[in-house]
Amino acid sequence: MPTALKIDRPLVLIGLMGAGKSTVGRRLASHLNLPFVDSDEEIEIAADCSIPDIFEIYGESKFRDLEKRVIDRLMDKDPMVLATGGGAFINEHTRTRVLHCGTVIWLQADLDVLIERTSRRGGRPLLEVTDRRETLKKLIDERYPIYGNAHIIIKTNGDTMDSTVDKILTALSNNSESPT
Repeated sequence: MPTALKIDRPLVLIGLMGAGKSTVGRRLASHLNLPFVDSDEEIEIAADCSIPDIFEIYGESKFRDLEKRVIDRLMDKDPMVLATGGGAFINEHTRTRVLHCGTVIWLQADLDVLIERTSRRGGRPLLEVTDRRETLKKLIDERYPIYGNAHIIIKTNGDTMDSTVDKILTALSNNSESPT
C-alpha cells in the first residue's frame, strides 16, 4: 500500500445509498490527513433543516438544486475527501464540475449488499417505500451507467472499511503514476 500520496484536489466519493461513502470517506480522510466533508451534512447546515424534512417540505427538485449549489461551493476548496449523496453525480452540472475539479471515486456495491447496508439506518427519503429492493434495483439501472464516468471504480462488496480504503489508496497511487 502506498504511504505518501500527494493529493492536490478534492477526492469525491460517489455511489448509491449504502455504498459506504461516508464511512469509508472518514477513514480515507484520516489516513490522508485531509478534512472529511459530507455533502448531505453541508446541505442540512445550509438549509437549517434535515434531508428528510427538505424532501417533505420542499420536494426532491429543491433538494437537488441546493445539493448542486453546495457541491459547487465545496469544489472551490482545498483538497478534502467529499462524500456526496447518491443522486448528486446524476446532475450533469455537478458531474461535469466534480470530474473537472476533483478525482471522482465510485464505490460500487451489488444490490444485496446495498439492501443489507441501507437496512441499518433510516433517514433515506428515496427508500421510504414498501419495496426497497425494487427501488434500489431501479436506481442501479438508472445510475450505474452514469457512475461509470468516475475516474476510479472500487468494488466494495463484502470488503471491510480498511480493505476498501487500501483499494482506493492503491488506485490513487496507480492513477498518479500514469502519464496524463
